[in-house]
Amino acid sequence: MLKAIQLILVALFTLVLGAGAQQAANGKAVISIPQAQCDSCKSRIELYVARQYGVTGITVNVKKKNATVTWLTDRTDIEQIKTHIANCGFDADDVTADERSYKRLPQCCKKQAPPPAKQ
Repeated sequence: MLKAIQLILVALFTLVLGAGAQQAANGKAVISIPQAQCDSCKSRIELYVARQYGVTGITVNVKKKNATVTWLTDRTDIEQIKTHIANCGFDADDVTADERSYKRLPQCCKKQAPPPAKQ
């Protein structure tokens, strides 16, 4: 009986250590999204990027015009996440928006043209 209890304890101890060693590393970054202007932009980006493989979380801050993203480093990387944002129609740091996706955005989410210069 004592040997059975010892065997069970050793097995549990091994499982606990093994499970902890298998956790994937997380990455975290803040990505600039200069055209994030409204709640529609926020919801589009969060919904699209959150569905991507390896992304564990995204929060878009419209006031700061950026997104904080967390991901599993063994499944995706920051460049792929920026590409997903660009495929959604928004610029992401140095990656420009996909032209066809940008054209499908509502007018409120498109870049505002600068006012004409006064003469």
